[in-house]
Amino acid sequence: MLTSADPRTGRAWPTGIEATDAVTVATTAAAASKAFAVTRWSTRAWRAGLLDAIAVALESHREELTGVADRETGLGAARLAGEVGRSAFQFRLFADALREGSYVEATIDHAETTELGPQPEIRRMLVPIGPVAVFGSSNFPFAFSVAGGDTASALAGGNTVVLKAHGSHLETSARSFEVISDAVAGYGGPAGTIGIVYGTEAGRVLVSDPHIRAVGFTGSLTAGRALIDIINQREEPIPFYGELSSLNPLVITPAAAAARADAIADGLFGSYTLGAGQFCTKPGVAFIPVGADGDRIVAGLVERTTAANAQVLLNERIVTSFGEIRDRLIAAGAASIAVAGAVDSSGFAASPTVLAIDADAISPAVAEEAFGPLVVVARYDDLEEIYAALDAVPDSLTATIHHEPGEPIDALVRELAPHAGRIVFNGYPTGVRVSWGQHHGGTWPSTNSQHTSVGVSAIRRFLRPIAFQGAPESVLPSELREENVDGVPRRVDGRLRIG
Repeated sequence: MLTSADPRTGRAWPTGIEATDAVTVATTAAAASKAFAVTRWSTRAWRAGLLDAIAVALESHREELTGVADRETGLGAARLAGEVGRSAFQFRLFADALREGSYVEATIDHAETTELGPQPEIRRMLVPIGPVAVFGSSNFPFAFSVAGGDTASALAGGNTVVLKAHGSHLETSARSFEVISDAVAGYGGPAGTIGIVYGTEAGRVLVSDPHIRAVGFTGSLTAGRALIDIINQREEPIPFYGELSSLNPLVITPAAAAARADAIADGLFGSYTLGAGQFCTKPGVAFIPVGADGDRIVAGLVERTTAANAQVLLNERIVTSFGEIRDRLIAAGAASIAVAGAVDSSGFAASPTVLAIDADAISPAVAEEAFGPLVVVARYDDLEEIYAALDAVPDSLTATIHHEPGEPIDALVRELAPHAGRIVFNGYPTGVRVSWGQHHGGTWPSTNSQHTSVGVSAIRRFLRPIAFQGAPESVLPSELREENVDGVPRRVDGRLRIG
């Protein structure tokens, strides 16, 4: 029997949940495949209604879900209640996207004679890819877990979903699954539209199952590599969309340091300790200029850190890893200059920590993500030192620039752009807006995909293109028929038509 634990006390208890055996994993994946034979042909309007029903169900069980999650994560009722709201918002956002319809990329090229001679009619759009395995993450028990964006975007695309529950919040996952599956059944969705498995081995078996056609994963680089290795051994490899590791460099220019040192110290402290530093967008390294202005930022950061208390982490494994990585960074040349209050040994906690190093001394050994409340301060004399250091810093989900109006930062933006998926100006990367314009992705090792895992275009991961050449109108999807009854934005003979 699998156990769960309260990270504030370390107390564990049996959940009553058994690890899913290989036979049951196979049965669950087969049920998802059978349901996909129905959902793949469902209309956008039907799926939009399904997502709205799930959003209503989540909100109606908000208090119950929050209570279960708080016991397993220690994240607090207010944070968790907001996260349930975010999950419901994501489902509704994808429902809106379904009704609008531009995500299908409907394209019609009528038959005509061109300079290449007579050309046939071609009609193309995006269609669902198949049953999707979704791995819940540890740090967001709702928004990136069973009720998360991967689930919402996969269902929106017409796919079915098999979830692998995260071991840090098994009971939260189980109850979230019950709420969603009841909503699906109540709406009239086919059995197998959504399924769930438990245990590490079940996750390995799941990604190797031939019924699974794509994988959405948020977690460690090590676990992601292990799943990729399994997928590559399949007879038919499938897409793996992983969010894996991110250091998220933050650069403070000399003018910004001079203008608002105290505000930056306060903002940086709040960002690197938000959620006990267990956000994938936490700034892990901050480039601060040498000199009196930079000294004020560092002093403010040290003051706030030493006055802070130890913070609860999600599980014992994260605590152990945090300590090991902190020690490795110090051994590699990063000096400890600030540590918060003592760790409560009765639970899973860590002290916020500030390490410091010269920017020109940064090496890959120092540029390792520490999942928890730790930031490395890198002091620089000129921007060229930052550019050189970026070669040692792994590419990230985000990069941040604090600057002042009129200050020349074009070269800095050009240097950072190849290393990040989102560039933040005069703000902090923690906190990810769920919207049409969001891009929550980056190059390896932050993700292994060009696609985002947050926002409407996350649906693109779980779709594939199909073209119909010379097809009779009766077999075409409504989005590709001559009369645009749904008012879907389409590109017709090279021209974009809205409605």
